[in-house]
Amino acid sequence: MTDPTKELYSEDDFASVRKFDAHVHANTSGHALSEQAREDGFELMVINVDSPGFPHIADQRAAAIAMVEADPERVHWTTTFSMSGFGLPGWVDRVTAGLAEAKAAGARGVKIWKNIGMIERDADGRLITLDHPGLSPLAAHAHALGLALIGHQGEPHNCWLPLEQMTTDNDRRYFRRRPQHHMYLHPGRPSYEDLITTRDQFLATHPDLLFVGAHLGSLEHDVDRVAAFLDRFPNAVVDVAARMSHLQHQSIADRERMRAFFIRHQDRILYGTDLTITAEADPIRFRRAAHAIWTSDWRYLATAQSQHAKALDAEVVGLALPRDVIDKVYYRNAARVFGTDARIRQT
Repeated sequence: MTDPTKELYSEDDFASVRKFDAHVHANTSGHALSEQAREDGFELMVINVDSPGFPHIADQRAAAIAMVEADPERVHWTTTFSMSGFGLPGWVDRVTAGLAEAKAAGARGVKIWKNIGMIERDADGRLITLDHPGLSPLAAHAHALGLALIGHQGEPHNCWLPLEQMTTDNDRRYFRRRPQHHMYLHPGRPSYEDLITTRDQFLATHPDLLFVGAHLGSLEHDVDRVAAFLDRFPNAVVDVAARMSHLQHQSIADRERMRAFFIRHQDRILYGTDLTITAEADPIRFRRAAHAIWTSDWRYLATAQSQHAKALDAEVVGLALPRDVIDKVYYRNAARVFGTDARIRQT
């Protein structure tokens, strides 16, 4: 009789298994992130983003390229673009030229952030949404260049709920401290369903586009909706960055449902964390925190061990996903989507 435990990884296998964190941010060219990745067996996708809380895009790009040059086998990067000047003559040409330059410099994708749909406005004061015709040339050019489009649309579903109805303590804490971003308090802003519907209309218009739905495609509260999204858009994948607590919340209610989701969609899910390192970060503390996140996630996905989930104040039993599923979620899918491993690229 076959020993079922041989089909699973253990906690001790963590460092030796090839892994890929497909969603990190490096706002400095320091070595703490890449050094911890090397120690823990990770490749990294460093994602630039047009966020007001981040350094200028040019500085993010310089930091990412410096990291790639220092460790090209382990570190990869994706570019982004500024919405400054959108709608004015020359904006499209400038952005598409920038994508081509980034591709030539080794970029593997381009990030399109939630500022589109939630923040940016046109000359008449109207919100610029993802289905705006002015963004179509960008999507077409990304596809022509072979760049994956990493899309982060909206916030967690919890953002549109009152604090007491939120499902995770980390969301509750985040939006309590930032009421300006808590959409429940701003009913005049776009609704959650409006943002998701617009994103899906955009993808229906660009069916050949390779799309990475960051943060479980902003459908993190319901893996059945994630599954339906993946079924509808065959060229889309999702990453789990910064949404592990939402998965664990559902896992507590129905572990087998969560396990079945990963097994069924094992070719369409990328591991990621949203780890962000800044120039001000203490390298030792950052490395310790990154290692803790990486090992905790491994314990949940790869083993059947129980651990305390701080964001839920509850015990969560690991999913014990089969080895071949772990290998895809943790490495092969990202290597295929971003084309970082020639042996996997065409499989």
